[in-house]
Amino acid sequence: MTTLYSSLKFLRFQDHLKAWQERKLLAPVHIRIKPTNRCNHDCWYCAYKVGNLHLGEEMVEADAIPQEKMYEIVEDIISIGVKAVTFSGGGEPLLYKPLPQIVERLSKGGVRVATLTNGSNLKGRMAEAFAQYGTWVRISIDGWDDASYRKARGLQGEPFTDIIRNIRHFKAMQSNCVLGISFIVTQENYTHLVEACATFKAAGVHHVKLSGVVVANDGSENNLYHAAIMDSVATLIQKAQALNDPHFTVINHYHKQEECFNKTYTTCPSLQFLTVIGADCAVYSCQDKAYTQSGKLGSFRDTSFREFWFSQENQRRIFSLNPSSECDHHCVAHSKNIAIQNVLDIDPDHGVFI
Repeated sequence: MTTLYSSLKFLRFQDHLKAWQERKLLAPVHIRIKPTNRCNHDCWYCAYKVGNLHLGEEMVEADAIPQEKMYEIVEDIISIGVKAVTFSGGGEPLLYKPLPQIVERLSKGGVRVATLTNGSNLKGRMAEAFAQYGTWVRISIDGWDDASYRKARGLQGEPFTDIIRNIRHFKAMQSNCVLGISFIVTQENYTHLVEACATFKAAGVHHVKLSGVVVANDGSENNLYHAAIMDSVATLIQKAQALNDPHFTVINHYHKQEECFNKTYTTCPSLQFLTVIGADCAVYSCQDKAYTQSGKLGSFRDTSFREFWFSQENQRRIFSLNPSSECDHHCVAHSKNIAIQNVLDIDPDHGVFI
């Protein structure tokens, strides 16, 4: 089985590494687009809504990218050679009605397409579009049955049953799109981890990625939350991985989080590879700083994304961003930045002695 998750993907884009060394800005390899900030779930740990997390401090829930502007963005993405687009929140991206047509246009323009979703609207035309054109779909889940899912997300009815039904219907489409689960490990659900993985496997997903919930902007506070359960979770993950076979994998991304908060490096080379477009038609440095003033690179509401991205304004901001002083929060790019910096620091004369 090939590797789906890796901090070394950047090695496939040597031109971007060289450009970063020369302080030149290329088109991003990958863009995350947040088409809407509206969401039909109310997760207790949502980084865009919870007061003790910095994400979303400037988010307007009513914001959505106007359809005409979205098509303009899509044409810019295709024309400048972006390789991949992931739709994510903000809100729930599959609530954005024009998305099936957008996904089709991107795919036919040579761009790989994926989405993060709560899975509630992975049905009908939306599911058909990703089944036909998507590279991957990953559903965020933290429950193991209807009662637990209702409690965690402020829902009614039988929401977990509905998600499993959507998964089964999606799999029945005989698609090549990889369908995964992002299971958010909490103090409330960890004892049901194996049970949940077995349920997802039976429904037909390709993999389950296990990650710890982020409950604060402080790494030590996050570690304190997980300290009481970490040893038990490690044991349960081993049991869950007994479910692995050639068609299903449990992927362990559960770890101490403090290392993702403290940065010693002074530039963020990941910016050359991935950027974020918000529903407010602004560009952000990463998903961990979306809808924050410190993460805002600028707005392209009155210009095009292409014009903004290659502007002097954007270039100055990207090359001046200092993670050691500006990013004392959880960072999904942390391991990538360390790996990239390690590669860039190799002495060229000694680098041939492999």
